[in-house]
Amino acid sequence: MAERTPLHPEHVAAGARMVVFGGWDMPVYYASALNEHHAVRRGWGIFDVSHMTVVDISGEGARDYLRRLLANDVARLREPGHGLYSCMLNEAGGVVDDLITYWSGGDRYRVIVNAATRDKDLAWMRAAAAGAPVSITHRAGVVMIAVQGPAARSGVAALLPPAVGERALALRPFHSLEADGTFIARTGYTGEDGFEIVTAAAAGIDLWRRLVAAGATPCGLGARDTLRLEAGLNLYGQDMDETTSPLVSGLGWTVALDPADRGFIGRPALEHERAAPRRQAFTGVLLEDRGVMRHGMRVVTSAGDGLITSGGFAPTLDRSIGLARVPHGAGPEASVEIRGTLKAARLVRPPFVRHGRNLLADAAATAATPPAKPTPESHQP
Repeated sequence: MAERTPLHPEHVAAGARMVVFGGWDMPVYYASALNEHHAVRRGWGIFDVSHMTVVDISGEGARDYLRRLLANDVARLREPGHGLYSCMLNEAGGVVDDLITYWSGGDRYRVIVNAATRDKDLAWMRAAAAGAPVSITHRAGVVMIAVQGPAARSGVAALLPPAVGERALALRPFHSLEADGTFIARTGYTGEDGFEIVTAAAAGIDLWRRLVAAGATPCGLGARDTLRLEAGLNLYGQDMDETTSPLVSGLGWTVALDPADRGFIGRPALEHERAAPRRQAFTGVLLEDRGVMRHGMRVVTSAGDGLITSGGFAPTLDRSIGLARVPHGAGPEASVEIRGTLKAARLVRPPFVRHGRNLLADAAATAATPPAKPTPESHQP
């Protein structure tokens, strides 16, 4: 029997379409996946992500343990509340999971890992901690709500106690705070701004009700997938897994090889891979013909065949887009095999949409006009 989050079935509308996702009973949509997608791009939407796994790591050896466990370096966390995206690798350099680690201050850290990999991740983390002075605590039974969209931050802040709301609005991207048993992080998986909130079950149910009453749109897995694909964000199990490294999954920027004396699991394999001639590249794909790309479809390029790792219809762009792993050196012109027919496509650099902007249109306009003087802009990873 599929597991249910503490919010379920409290928040599930009668017309919702339900599926089993990673062992959890989840809504594909509450009313319309298309409307839910547009609600996040244009206003604000809420996602029940209570199936995600919250792990607290503490103890005098916590920092050294995480520096060995993760390909990114928690020494880069400069202040309490700061978060870091990283991959957790096996000895061969394959991705066990991708996750976010927040420094809670002192020797305390909070790690958020994927739902479908919970048992595997916890076993891997505990095995890696053998003999180390660390405590690994899985926070079961909490509620986690993602609130995303251009109106998300102000909408959430209005529902919080004034002092907490002010602190939340002051958070920089990839920073977090804790107040009255509630954890609030300015992160997300949609390409829009917003918060991810972890709290006790009763408080989470109350918050969900108040968010809906304030006008936020409940969103399911369908909108989550189209939003993250437009934002060029990887999905574990499709775009990377234990057989692929961050270097061929568009995640090389998450690997910290400096300082050279930091030994982390998978480092020798990554160094060997970097020293060898590059064989594969990770890219975005824009379909020029009619059709919809899906995971597993063949990509034909000038350098050989590749594979669509994620594909679908992009409501913001009104066309099909995808992510793919292709031979290194492939040119921009390509074809995708859909139902036995080769369809014209173009290899592009993701993301496709960020903060509601069509980045493909922006790139075309930039190429056609002289470059403008750069202006400072806050960046949300």
